[in-house]
Amino acid sequence: MKTLGVLGIGAGCCIGMLDALSTLSHGESVNASFDYLDTFSLAFQMDGLSAFFLLAIFAVCLLAAIYSYHYMSNTGKAIRTATHYFFFSLLTASMVLVVVAGNMITFMLSWEIMSLSSFFLVIYDHQIPENRKAGYLYFIFSHVGAMCIFAAFGVLYSHTGSFGFDAAGLSHAAKMLAFILAFIGFGSKAGVFPFHIWLPHAHPAAPSHISAVMSGVMIKTGIYGILRLYSILNLHTPVLGTMVLVFGMVSGVLGVVYALGQHDLKRLLAYHSVENIGIILIGIGIGMIGVEAKNPIMAVLGFSGGLLHVLNHSIFKSLLFMGAGVVLQKTGTRSIDALGGLLKNMKITGVTFLVGSLAIAGLPPFNGFVSEFFIYVGSFRGIAVGSPAFAVSLLAIVSLAVIGGLALACFTKVVGVVFQGEPRSRAAHDVNEKGPAMLLPMVILAGACAVIGVYPGAFMFMVLKAVAALGLDYGRIPMEPFARMSANITLGATLFLAVLLALLALRRFLYQGKTIGRAGTWGCGFSQPTTRMQYTGSSYAASILEFFKPAAPLEEDHPPVNGLFPRQTHYRSHIHDIVELHLNRLVVNPLLWLFDKLRWIQHGDIHLYIGYILLAIVVLLFFVKP
Repeated sequence: MKTLGVLGIGAGCCIGMLDALSTLSHGESVNASFDYLDTFSLAFQMDGLSAFFLLAIFAVCLLAAIYSYHYMSNTGKAIRTATHYFFFSLLTASMVLVVVAGNMITFMLSWEIMSLSSFFLVIYDHQIPENRKAGYLYFIFSHVGAMCIFAAFGVLYSHTGSFGFDAAGLSHAAKMLAFILAFIGFGSKAGVFPFHIWLPHAHPAAPSHISAVMSGVMIKTGIYGILRLYSILNLHTPVLGTMVLVFGMVSGVLGVVYALGQHDLKRLLAYHSVENIGIILIGIGIGMIGVEAKNPIMAVLGFSGGLLHVLNHSIFKSLLFMGAGVVLQKTGTRSIDALGGLLKNMKITGVTFLVGSLAIAGLPPFNGFVSEFFIYVGSFRGIAVGSPAFAVSLLAIVSLAVIGGLALACFTKVVGVVFQGEPRSRAAHDVNEKGPAMLLPMVILAGACAVIGVYPGAFMFMVLKAVAALGLDYGRIPMEPFARMSANITLGATLFLAVLLALLALRRFLYQGKTIGRAGTWGCGFSQPTTRMQYTGSSYAASILEFFKPAAPLEEDHPPVNGLFPRQTHYRSHIHDIVELHLNRLVVNPLLWLFDKLRWIQHGDIHLYIGYILLAIVVLLFFVKP
């Protein structure tokens, strides 16, 4: 059953990827419609924008399916594994249908299937109470978001009378209302701050390859929805671009700050999804502001940078979650401070995880640098335009710089504590890397990070096809600046790699034949140092978290050390997500208190329930017109 599931998903993804590449190569839209009893129709359309998102969906789902072959190796859960592959297939198909949906009915049906199938994948290990709670939280946020999207479509339908994606006849106020409602709904799925609360709970609960799919591509359907509706509404105001940009800046900065304070490896990666969604929104916001300012170079740079980061994030975030999955399966723990020294015995996992870490930090010569570079250049174009784009463009540049620095600090912590040093617990001792089906996708993804980082030209061509499909008034999209920037990136990356390889060859030559001595690390005067004297993730990030304490409250448990013969002490810290903290205090707890007070209504007596029904009928009769 497991083999059939992997083969089925893999074959479908391969065929779909070829279709998406064909559409991006030739630029031809594909339409299909199925009418039912003259009541409604299921319409599908694939243009450059859809094809670009399909490419990411099919690529990540294909590699995740291969990875799952050895990851789902528990033969004692045969029925649960078969169910898992059923919902995995359903999730893949529904994501595809979401990005090719041609009307509201098709879109909402596909969106609901996607939400439900991913819910059942999140609660795969439903015997764990924490996983059930994560699933329920995801279910609630998914459907609250779906209600907002449904309301936005309701605004469109009330003015057009059509279920098609059409905004003809809508007033400016109606367009703004529809976009804001849709932004809340799609933002909830994408993990935009402050609609992100479900994300750091759901990703640790799901199997690692599902975390890769959900973080790598599923949350990007929210970005697709924002872009598609923006294209449909044809609404160009400074307020819209500034709003998207501000949400992107807040999501990017706070997402990486909360990631720095995490002790759970998968939870840390989940918060980095919030950060990278923020970077994508910064690019889209710059693009929107460029369209309104009638600056086609700024607009195309912003949109192309944001869209390329959609693809790049799907690659390096999938790689990082798969690496975390290998660590979890081989050590049995997600606790960062319980690990250490894994690089010695897990070289492929360690090296590929390092590549993903460099890519997510936006460092050359990897793919994360390329997309962020285009957003930077678009922002500098905004500064050149002058007021009113000057201020927001400057804020975007500062935010990107802060996000990049914090991301580098966070992954220095992760790689240093998890893969370097000495094992901090028994779980980190004597690990191995058996399971080629898990390692191969990671090597492919790491290679993709390097290929896009060194040769971005072909991928920029596909991105520009997607930007052109938005149908906005750019005039002619100029290809020369993009070709020139891609060529310069390739030249710089090639020179960097040549220098690096030359230094490695020189080092090997100079050390050839020399004896390498081994000795213990200096213990700062301690005669018997232990592994507990190493840096922990908490101590490494403490000074940075102190600076952001107003937005990220830190709770510490550290009994003081007193007396000549002090008792054994401990240190624990927990960073609070400010949205989750206040949501519990202002919404969740009052609602639970209210529902507890209303529990007397539910007696379990059938006669009382019949009375409720009769009372409801009598009340409704007063509102029925004769």
